[in-house]
Amino acid sequence: MHRPVSPLLHDYKPPAEKKPKKSRALQWFVVGLGIPLLAVALVTVLNTSTPAPPPPQEPVMTATEDTEFVAEEPVERIYSDVPLVLADAINPPPLDELTLTIRRGDTLDKLFRKNDLDLGQLSEMAKLDEARERFRRLKPGDEFVIKHDNGHLKSMSTNLSLTQALHIELTDEGYEAEVIDRPIEKRKRLAYGVIESSLFESAAAAGLSDRVIMNIAGIFAWDVDFVLDIREGDNYYVQYEEIWQDGEHVMDGEIIAAEFNNNGRNHKAIRFIDDDGRSDYFTPEGHSVRKAFIRAPVDFTRISSNFNPRRRHPILNTIRAHRGVDYAAPRGTPIRAAGDGKVIFRGQKSGYGNTIILQHGGNITTLYAHMSRFAQPRVGSRVRQGQTIGYVGATGLATANHLHYEYRLNGVHRNPRTVELPQADPIDARYRERFLAAVEPILEELENFKNTELASASYGSR
Repeated sequence: MHRPVSPLLHDYKPPAEKKPKKSRALQWFVVGLGIPLLAVALVTVLNTSTPAPPPPQEPVMTATEDTEFVAEEPVERIYSDVPLVLADAINPPPLDELTLTIRRGDTLDKLFRKNDLDLGQLSEMAKLDEARERFRRLKPGDEFVIKHDNGHLKSMSTNLSLTQALHIELTDEGYEAEVIDRPIEKRKRLAYGVIESSLFESAAAAGLSDRVIMNIAGIFAWDVDFVLDIREGDNYYVQYEEIWQDGEHVMDGEIIAAEFNNNGRNHKAIRFIDDDGRSDYFTPEGHSVRKAFIRAPVDFTRISSNFNPRRRHPILNTIRAHRGVDYAAPRGTPIRAAGDGKVIFRGQKSGYGNTIILQHGGNITTLYAHMSRFAQPRVGSRVRQGQTIGYVGATGLATANHLHYEYRLNGVHRNPRTVELPQADPIDARYRERFLAAVEPILEELENFKNTELASASYGSR
């Protein structure tokens, strides 16, 4: 008898033997080890099958729509491997530099204390022969350039003159001083100016320094009143020296030659230096441009009262001759001697207030009144033209600060503004031939420059 065959019998398998389970930790170890090995193998294959990429290029700056510039690749920073201590030893930090400027009442001791500098080192410097006299003779404007390390002086430099400087350096043996020559170069410059309102404004427009402007006014002061005589359209030509040092313009020097055209009158002046080193200005013919007297002995702002025989006195309110010229000026303005002479009166003189009277050659006297105070000259002393003899004030019968100035010839009052002033001595006969020979090329150069400027002005006006 056959038993029905169970359908499960065909699929029946004896149960498999149970194997011990693998550790989960071991699985993770194998995976962790295999991934890096696989990556190394992959890189090796790629390196053998593809060429090496080109070296990285410099970052390219690309403009965005907002016009900002950004780098497409980051810029790699490079840091030095040299220790900082070693770098400082190779390139020590620079010394501190300080410039001390002397002002009125200053001493080097005072400035050293103010800037925490070593006073003992200053004392050591002062013992040097080259420095001793320089430290004693200080004047406002002097400069000392100092290099120091936390107040300890390493060097000091200062000018002794335009052509010499003093340098003090700290050495292993102590401080050592050296006088250094500073050669200068003189260059000639030509300039031209036209007056529209004042000499100073036109000169500034022409690029001239205050020094040159004042020298122009000083040269022609005997013939031109630069306050009252200046007219629009007046012009001038000037040749002067520029002082250069170490390739830099230091200052303007003396005027070599100048021409001033004032109200239709032509004035020329050429400098001449004699064998004793004295210089003066002369006309092309050898006559001194100086007069024996200055036309106006004070720098004034205006003429408050002219020479007038029938003027009404402002205080007395009576007709009283005004036998001089009143120059209005601030209190304390220096009053200069109009010419060489001797002091014959110094003191109070009725309505004149503080007064000085000078006796000059040729029976000429000059009077200066209403001074606030006197300068050094006393009765009997001699004074030079341009020397300060007093200061503007309002002493005596005066309503405001001014100088009352009188000019008398043989005891007779003359108008100081119009009287013909005596000439100073002409060029010495010993130098006349040399002077005339030197004048010709100077005037030729000035004339060529003048013609060039006139031609340029004429062309520009077309």
